[in-house]
Amino acid sequence: MKTNYVKRTQKDYSLSLKLQIVQALEQGVLSSTQAQRQYGIQARSTIVNWLRKYGTFDWENQTPSHMPKTPEQKLLELEQEVRLLKKQKAFLEKQVEQSDKKVVLFDMMIDLAEKEYNIPIRKNSKPE
Repeated sequence: MKTNYVKRTQKDYSLSLKLQIVQALEQGVLSSTQAQRQYGIQARSTIVNWLRKYGTFDWENQTPSHMPKTPEQKLLELEQEVRLLKKQKAFLEKQVEQSDKKVVLFDMMIDLAEKEYNIPIRKNSKPE
């Protein structure tokens, strides 16, 4: 039985398929060889590229799991984590500030509407 060779490019695979394959690989549902056979992927490097691009593993700071990390590596990882947490904190603080401004603006709008239309909008609930 003769099969015709069809050269494929990255564009032949949809993003959703790539993500599905990467997820299956990371969860251990498929091996890269199984994924190649099942989806007709011709090169293992294609799958490795997808894992690097779409996977959750940090390829830039990878260390083989069987090698203990040096104190310097641990320190670098912690410094990187601190930088990430600082960025996240700054982002969240900005969101809180925007939310606070919105609350003040909405409060002013309600006050204005109550005054302009002479109707109570807020419910005056008694403390229990």
